[in-house]
Amino acid sequence: MPRSKHGGPHELGQNFLHHKPTLKLIARLVARTSGPILEIGPGDGALTRVLVRLQRPISAIEIDERRVATLRREFPQIRVRCADVLSSRLDAPNIVGNLPFHLTTPILRKLLKAHRWQTAIVMTQWEVAKKRASVGGGTMMTAQAAPWFEFELAGRVPAWGFSPRPAVDGGVLAINRRESPLVRAAERRLYEHFVRKMFTGRGGDLGRILENATGMRRKAARRLVAELDLGVRALPRDIKPDQWVALWRAGRG
Repeated sequence: MPRSKHGGPHELGQNFLHHKPTLKLIARLVARTSGPILEIGPGDGALTRVLVRLQRPISAIEIDERRVATLRREFPQIRVRCADVLSSRLDAPNIVGNLPFHLTTPILRKLLKAHRWQTAIVMTQWEVAKKRASVGGGTMMTAQAAPWFEFELAGRVPAWGFSPRPAVDGGVLAINRRESPLVRAAERRLYEHFVRKMFTGRGGDLGRILENATGMRRKAARRLVAELDLGVRALPRDIKPDQWVALWRAGRG
């Protein structure tokens, strides 16, 4: 079977969401979209019950076969697959889910590489949601995906809103695919490599980091940083998506 060999809710990362204000919030966010919905990890069906009220085609991926049987009985109108999300196709226009906290990063990486969906409303740890939305500074993962996606921190969920109760609060993260990407898809790997070099590069300031990452002359690097209004103390975490693209194009030149 696809479930963990050890079993149990903690082994499968199951912290079921029962916080009613958050369930209503997710429903409102999803209601703004159109088309079929794919739910990741429906668990005990609390979020599923809210989604079916939208009267749209819904499918779900659940790794726990015991939960799958229950979900199929309660929601005969939706298709529930017993599968691991990390080995499944994420091909619906709208992705919704309370992500297992211990698998948040690999699931997000898979999500950001998938091509077919348009909107994703996902529950993650609070700190992860903040980082992905660049609250308090951006991260390499967000910067690498920003030319193709927009991230929004939609809400905070107290730890007591889950069962079993996790050690941290949750956060609702909304991700929307850009209608007009800032970088062509064919250049994505090159762009991601540039962002990685910037985040891991040497240098005490952004101009020096850019110089080391691209081979750009020092004066040109510092002039570009000034032209983009990044400030002398700016670091990669402070760069906005359009600024990232400008730096990348100048570095290539």
